[in-house]
Amino acid sequence: MSLKASVLPLISCKDPNFPRLFVDSLRDFGFGALVDHPLNMPRVRAIYGEWRDYFSEGVASAYAMDPVQQDGYFSLQVAEHAKGSPQRDFKEYFQYYSWGRCPPELQAHLTAHFHQAVDFAGELLAHIEREAPPEVMINLSEPLSGMIESSRQSMLRVLHYPPMPDEMSAPRAAPHEDINLLTLLPAADGPGLEIRARNGEWIKAPNQPEQLLVNIGDMLQEALSGWLPSTTHRVVHSPKSQTIGRMSLPLFLHPRPEVKLSARYTAESYLQERLSELGVLPASST
Repeated sequence: MSLKASVLPLISCKDPNFPRLFVDSLRDFGFGALVDHPLNMPRVRAIYGEWRDYFSEGVASAYAMDPVQQDGYFSLQVAEHAKGSPQRDFKEYFQYYSWGRCPPELQAHLTAHFHQAVDFAGELLAHIEREAPPEVMINLSEPLSGMIESSRQSMLRVLHYPPMPDEMSAPRAAPHEDINLLTLLPAADGPGLEIRARNGEWIKAPNQPEQLLVNIGDMLQEALSGWLPSTTHRVVHSPKSQTIGRMSLPLFLHPRPEVKLSARYTAESYLQERLSELGVLPASST
C-alpha cells in the first residue's frame, strides 16, 4: 500500500477501467477523486446557497440537534471534536436523514441529492466487491451492497465552516477518520481539505467544481479486515478563512444497525463507541 503519487489522481467514471482505478486509488490513498460521475452538481451548488443563507439567518429552535435521534442542527457549541482532541471543531452543521426533520423550504433539493448519492454509493460498493480478493470477501457476514439495504442510518450533513475570528484557534476540522462505510463528498465551495498520505505527508485534496471525493470509513476498514484503509484527513484554514466561510455536503453511508462488521462489532456497537469518542454521546451511553 505504498503511495504512488503525491497528488490524488482524478478518475473518470466513464473510463472502461474505472472499477480497478477507483479501488486502486482507495488502496493507495484511502480516497478516490471522481469526475464524470452521475451526481447533479448544479443542485449541490444550489444547496450550498440555500443553506448558507439559512445558517446566516439563524436556525429555528425547532431543529436543534436531537441527542437521541442525532438529526437536526448542531451549533458551534455542540459540534463534534476529533477522536482524542479536547477541542471542538469550529463548524456548524445540519444532519439530515431520510426520516428526519428538515425545513420544508429546503427539503426538495436535499432529499433528491440524498437519494441520488445513496444509489451511487451502492454502485461503488459493488465495484469494491468485484475488485476485492476472495480471501477478503469470504470473511464478510453478508455482501457489502446488502449491508445498506433498507438502512435508515445513512446521513447527509450540510456543513458550514464560518469565517474564523482573529482570536480563535480552533481547527475547522481536526485530523480524523470517518466512522461509516463510504463518504461521498461533492466539491466544496472552497479549499481546505487535506489527506494524510502513507508516508505521513499532508497532501491537498483536489477541489475542482465538478468532482466527487469518495473515502473509506472505519466501518468498511473493519469489515474488510484492513484491506481498504480508513485515511486520516482534516480541513485547514485558508488565507481567506477570517472573512469567507466554507460549505460542504458529505454523505455518510451506513449499514443497518444489526449488520455484523466483524467478530468484535456490529454496526450499532461501533457507531455508539465512536459517537462517544467524538463527544456527541456521553461515555456512559455505550
